[in-house]
Formats: sequence, structure tokens, C-alpha cells
Amino acid sequence: MTASTRVPLSVLDLATVREGHGSSDALHGTIEIARAADELGFARFWVAEHHNMPAVASTSPPVLISAVAAHTRDIRVGSGGVMLPNHVPFVVAEQFALLEALYPGRIDLGIGRAPGTDQATAAALRGGSPQLAVEQFPEHLRTLLGLLGDARVPAGKLSATPAPETFPEVWMLGSSTYGAQIAAALGLPFCYAYHFAMNSDVDGALRIYRDGFQPSPRCPRPWAMVSVSALAAETTEEAHFLAGPSRMMALSLRTGRLGPMISPQTAAQRDLSEMDHAVLETLPGTQVIGTEAEVVDALDALVERTGADELMLAGSVYAPETRVDSLSRIAKEWLR
Repeated sequence: MTASTRVPLSVLDLATVREGHGSSDALHGTIEIARAADELGFARFWVAEHHNMPAVASTSPPVLISAVAAHTRDIRVGSGGVMLPNHVPFVVAEQFALLEALYPGRIDLGIGRAPGTDQATAAALRGGSPQLAVEQFPEHLRTLLGLLGDARVPAGKLSATPAPETFPEVWMLGSSTYGAQIAAALGLPFCYAYHFAMNSDVDGALRIYRDGFQPSPRCPRPWAMVSVSALAAETTEEAHFLAGPSRMMALSLRTGRLGPMISPQTAAQRDLSEMDHAVLETLPGTQVIGTEAEVVDALDALVERTGADELMLAGSVYAPETRVDSLSRIAKEWLR
């Protein structure tokens, strides 16, 4: 592939909290990464929704999106995603209608179905409301679409904003065939969370999405984005060294030993049990690691395999400057 045939690249960020630093450092680090992504020509910059996790400061996507959009110029900014079962649809609609009014033509609303946290925290978020349940997701998504100007879904007397001129771009997110089916039925662009696991059925999900797609006024044809965790450095060895913290973060999530992200030096010196090594075999942490040429070759292969219309680069690293350097290397090689 060449620069003229390659698909757009975007960025997903978690506002990673690193050892020895606070939430403020993590959030300002995300803004620093977003500004670099904007200057490098990335298409979108999305932030995730996670709760009660020591290594993730991205707890409220609308708040963080507003800060990121205020410090960038051209890049689209959005959620990857808002976990709809945690929120009343009308509140989400108001938040993103307000963001769109502040930054017209630049706001994405990625919607997910998972809680983005443990069950106890999810219960605290939902306050025991019987109206906030995963089973009601399809109904709540349709309600949200209507509130954000989808003429197919009457919004009734409610209005998310008094005088809308434009609306945010709504995406369906997922790491299973369920999300693909919902996106296809409602005619939404779809982002498959391939960065969750390389052994997931991305091919099957995208096939279901494309085969079942029902055109909509805002999305006349299937539009699929695939997220992948990627890290580039000057040498392959350095890239693997810098990816060490993400491997330890993946291990901590699987084993319940949660904490802030450790440094590459600490990760390299970590004494692991045989069980930990076995778990790590199934949890790479970062999927595509190497020099910029090696990473771009792998991304090209992923696009060729999946037919993705866009790629979103995920990846947690210890220092924001490491992420900026990695994105810069990938972007420059991608556009050659």
C-alpha cells in the first residue's frame, strides 16, 4: 500500500495513570498526545470510559472530550466509548449536543454496551435504577439517536438542545457480533475493538455487519473501523522494552492486581511466576510492536485482511512522550 491508498488513522487514549504521578498528570498527558495527533494529521482522537481503575483517569468522556477539543484544531474528538447502560439517554444526548454546539463538525459519540468497570461499580453508577440495564440497550440507543436528530426515531417533546445546527457522528462500538448486528440494523458506522484480543472474531463480526447493513440517511454504506494496539520505536528491541508496562497492565487486569502503570524499567525487572507467564502468552498487552516500518507492514496486513475503512491505534505506555514519539513514527511512515 501507499500513502494514496492507505486508510485514515485515528487514536484511542485512556488517560493512563503512571506510578509516581497523579490523575492531573494523566489527563494533561492525554491533551498533549491529542495535540500531537492533531498536528500529525490523525483523523480522530477518542477517549474511553472506565471507572474505579487505578491506571485509568478517563472516567467521564464528555468532560475530557471538551478539554481535548479546546486544545486541538482539526481532529475529530469523541468517545470510545460512552457505556450507555451506565447513563440515561437524555443526559448523554444533552452532553454531546452541547459538545457539538461548541465544536461543530468535530464531535463523535461512540456508544458501547459493556459497563466499563466491575459489577459493583456499575451498580453504583446506575444507582439501582431499573431503567438502566443492558437488556434495554437497543431501546435506549434508538432513543438517543432520535434525540440527536435521527428522523427515523421521533424524539417526542424532548429536545437535547434548543437550536441544533449540526449533530455529533454516532458510532456503534463492539468486540462481538452483537455490536455488529446492532450497527448493521440501525445503519451506523461500526468500530470493532480488536485491541481487546487478537484471537477475537473480527472477520466474522465485520462480515455480519456488512452483510446485514441497512443504509441510513447519515451512513448510506457500511463503514468499519478496527482498533489495534500498536507501538513503534527506533529499534524492535526498544519497542518491546517500552511495551513492557502494557503487558504488566494486561496481566494486572486479568489477575485482579490493579495499580497504576509501572515504568519500563520496573516491568523488565518484575519477577513473574509460571502462572503469570502462562497468562501473558494469551495477553500480549500491545499487539503490534517494532520499528515504524514493521508496525506499518502489520497495519497494512490488517487492513487487507479485514477491509477496514479506518484504523484506530490504541496503546497504553508509561510516558506521554513515548506515545507521541510512537504516533509520530507511525504517521510519517504511513504517509510515505
